[in-house]
Amino acid sequence: MTNIAPTPSAPTPDFAAVKAKQQVAWGTGNYAVVGTTLQIVGEQLCEALDLRAGQTVLDVAAGNGNATLAAARRWCQVTSTDYVPALLDAGRARAEADGYDIAFREADAEALPFADGTFDVVLSTFGVMFTPNQAQAASELARVCRVGGKIGMANWTPNSFIGQLFKTIGRFIPPAAGVKSPSLWGNAAHLEDLFAGKVKAIHATERQFTFRYRSPLHWIEVFRTYYGPMNRTFGALDATQQAAFTEALLEMMAERNVSGDDTLVLPSAYLEVVIER
Repeated sequence: MTNIAPTPSAPTPDFAAVKAKQQVAWGTGNYAVVGTTLQIVGEQLCEALDLRAGQTVLDVAAGNGNATLAAARRWCQVTSTDYVPALLDAGRARAEADGYDIAFREADAEALPFADGTFDVVLSTFGVMFTPNQAQAASELARVCRVGGKIGMANWTPNSFIGQLFKTIGRFIPPAAGVKSPSLWGNAAHLEDLFAGKVKAIHATERQFTFRYRSPLHWIEVFRTYYGPMNRTFGALDATQQAAFTEALLEMMAERNVSGDDTLVLPSAYLEVVIER
């Protein structure tokens, strides 16, 4: 009789530890400097969701409030949430400057402090995709959205520039064992699995966001200084590794830069998702 060795099981992720590290990373630098440049995505997502004045809207992992403000501009009743207080402060300052009455609340996307079916629309732009427990986050989005409502998301695709950026980061700083790639949220089939049995229909459209910077090195400077995950990555590498990481980024940008001059004009694909609850 031949003895067959059992297949080793996948490691069980320590989601709490991963989340704690993520929270520190997103609180590092000043994400608002980068986040504000993505405003057009929140505007387009709100149009895709066909928001109506007076609807109750929840922005999950809202960052500095791009989608929050886009929904407020359409006269919705908006609640903006994130688990990084500094990001909520940035969103609150923007709302006050523009004169919008928006509720801001610190909240974990995997444990939203709201009753079932509270909101007409639940949305997230490049936010909820970074939760370590993806199945739990998807369940929470569906739970707090009323039946007949909508869930909207913008998620970087696996083959996009940002999707490849995180893959490159993983070559230098290996991700936590067992934690799935955030860019899977940019895969329609993966979304079908995450929301199976929870929603009526999922509509996904690939769109492009274009990064526009003075040069590739300018992009690296801005992201290294202000974008938490990049800031933490550079901080964890020695000088030689930093140089290698920078070279890898420049090579990746050279393949995708369509400017035709010294500036950076770099499209990055994302999945615009509208889910019928």
